[in-house]
Amino acid sequence: MMSNPALALSPVDPVRPLAPYIGGKRALAKRLVALINSIEHQAYAEVFVGMGGVFLRRDQKPKAEIINDWSEDVATFFRVIQHHYLAFLDMLRWQITSRAGFEKLLALEPSSLTDMQRAARFLYLQRLAFGGKVRGKTFGVVVDGGARFDVTKLAPMIEAVHERLAGVVIERLPWSDFITRYDRPGTLFYLDPPYYGSEGDYGRDMFDRSQFEQMALQLRGLRGRFILSLNDHPEVRRIFAGFDFREEELAYTVGGGGNAKAVREVIVSN
Repeated sequence: MMSNPALALSPVDPVRPLAPYIGGKRALAKRLVALINSIEHQAYAEVFVGMGGVFLRRDQKPKAEIINDWSEDVATFFRVIQHHYLAFLDMLRWQITSRAGFEKLLALEPSSLTDMQRAARFLYLQRLAFGGKVRGKTFGVVVDGGARFDVTKLAPMIEAVHERLAGVVIERLPWSDFITRYDRPGTLFYLDPPYYGSEGDYGRDMFDRSQFEQMALQLRGLRGRFILSLNDHPEVRRIFAGFDFREEELAYTVGGGGNAKAVREVIVSN
C-alpha cells in the first residue's frame, strides 16, 4: 500500500469539458476532485465518464487512468479526439449554429455514420441541445450570448482535451464488467450513474433502476476504493447502507436559466 500520495499523483492542468451533458457535475466537481486527491491510488477508473465533467477537471493524476462509458457516442467521441483530432477539427470547420442543421443531424441514425462523422454529430448536438440532454434533445435558444457552436473557440478546447487524453485508456464496457476488469488494490473508482428516478434520461436500455442493488453488492466486495455520487433519496440510502455518506447542498440551473434549483446529493464511499 502506498504511504505517500504525493509520490503517486502528478500535477495536470484541468480542462474544460467540450459540451454540456445531463447529470454533468459542474457544481460538485471541485469537491469531488479534492476528495479524489485525498485518497491514495495508483490507478483512477471512471465508470460513467459522460463528457468528462469530473475527469477533465482533475488537477492531479496517477500513472494509470481509465475512462469508460457504455454509450457508443461517448466512447467513439473520446477515441476520435484522442487519435484523430486534426482530421476531426477539419470536419467541423464549416459547421454553423442553426436549428435546421441541428434537426437534420438529430434525424440521422448514428450507426450509419463513420466514427469521425458520429463524433462530430455528437459534439454538435450536445453543444446545442437544451440542458445538455442526451435523450429527447431540443434546440437550445441563446439570447444573451454568442453561437454555442463556434469552431474558432472550440479548436483550442479540443486540442487541450486531446493532450489531456494522452496515455488514457478508453473503454466501452457495461459498468459492472468495467469494475470487474480493473478492480484491484490501488484502484480508485469514481461512479456517477443516472440519478435514482431518472434512469431513462440517458437512452433506452442504458441503465435501469434494478442495477443500483447490483452495484451496491459489487461495491461491497471491492478490492479497491470507490467514490459514488447520487441524488439524496431514501432508496439510495437504503441500497447503499453501510458505506460512508457525505451530504452536499447544491443549486442547479437548466440550460443556463436564471432560476437555480436547490438539490441535495450524496457522496458515498468505502
